Amino acid sequence: MNYDTFVDMVAQRAGVDSDTAIDLSRGTLQTLADRLTGGEAIDLAAQLPQPLQALLRSPRDAAERFGAQEFVRRAAERASVDEAAARTGVRAVLTTVREAVTGGEFDDVMAQLPREFRDLVEPVLMPGGRARRR
Repeated sequence: MNYDTFVDMVAQRAGVDSDTAIDLSRGTLQTLADRLTGGEAIDLAAQLPQPLQALLRSPRDAAERFGAQEFVRRAAERASVDEAAARTGVRAVLTTVREAVTGGEFDDVMAQLPREFRDLVEPVLMPGGRARRR
């Protein structure tokens, strides 16, 4: 997936313009870098479009421990939006990340996050439109 497609998908999912989608992507990915181990952040970055890769480069090796609510708060602050807009944006970005990287890589990312983070990703639909259990 290229950068413009990534931004367009985030904008469409979040119901925002491109500039806001870029801010939401930046805020979400920088916060995700805080939450992942350095090695996992680098692995994820390698599969994302070039302009997004630098956002996941974190100088730390250890992941910070915080939950989904704090994740949304930090993303909101970084994107300069309120928490309601950030929650929608985080969901749009994480869902778009899931589509931009391999399934195995996304599973590795989600394995480092508490179960509550699954609510921040749109469900994968099975054939016939039913949500697949993760």
